[in-house]
Amino acid sequence: MASTVYTKRAPEAIGPYSQAKLAAGLLFTSGQIPIDPETGKVETTDIRGQADMVCRNVGAILEAAGVGFEDVVKTTCYLADINDFAVFNEVYAGYFVSKPARSCVAVKDLPKGVLVEIEAVAEM
Repeated sequence: MASTVYTKRAPEAIGPYSQAKLAAGLLFTSGQIPIDPETGKVETTDIRGQADMVCRNVGAILEAAGVGFEDVVKTTCYLADINDFAVFNEVYAGYFVSKPARSCVAVKDLPKGVLVEIEAVAEM
């Protein structure tokens, strides 16, 4: 049976979902956007700042589950503008140093008008 992971160090879910689920030896995070968990707001407007906040949010969930970035095996990344790809990669590479498998796509819109969203799957 799957169990739910929750931490106050990552944003509260803004819909009917959990921050993450543990199942079959894997952690599945919900997509994280650059909401500052302390203020509940998007505090930065540029891709560098937003990507950093998203990575910190993912990291907080990983930590709450007892794993780290090195345990991530797959990410899916969504960008509001593909022109942000290079800067996004610079920030992403500083966190996901083990280079997990990844998909990165541009999408029309993201919740709250943010520039980036990341979801991750980690091995427990």
